[in-house]
Amino acid sequence: MEDFEKENPEETTQNEPQEVEEVLLTVTEDIRSYIYETARWTKFLSIVGFVLTGIMILFSFSTGAIITAMNVSLGGAANNPWAAFGGGFLTVLVLLFALLYFYPSLLLFKYANSAKQAVLFGDQPALSVAMGKMKSFFKFWGIITITVLGLNTISFLLGVVALLGAGSVAS
Repeated sequence: MEDFEKENPEETTQNEPQEVEEVLLTVTEDIRSYIYETARWTKFLSIVGFVLTGIMILFSFSTGAIITAMNVSLGGAANNPWAAFGGGFLTVLVLLFALLYFYPSLLLFKYANSAKQAVLFGDQPALSVAMGKMKSFFKFWGIITITVLGLNTISFLLGVVALLGAGSVAS
């Protein structure tokens, strides 16, 4: 066997594990400044999101009073289209929207903190966390967008069916 290896050295080198060069991304100063500026704007947007979430939560607990005031100003519950839903349902609905708005704001806030730490201290794990949060943010809004487009399509199709049904009843 040793004679074979001496005569054919190519055979032995092909079976040995070869070192693979690891390709690393280079973060230049321009990229660092872009990430840092993005982190600052992202933190601003996340704080605005937290404030709006708080306002939505406060608003949700006043929906019953708002419906009552609308009933008085519109001359009774029969003239108020929101009265049919009731204050409890609208409270839960607004709280649901507040929760949907809070989650992406939280992701943005975590991205901003991790990205800033990564840029200022050259912290590779923090940059990885930041990119993970940004991925989750865009994935969340992608799913919401697909859901809204799907519901709009279903609503449109139901409207067409209702219109065709109303047309056939009128004939």
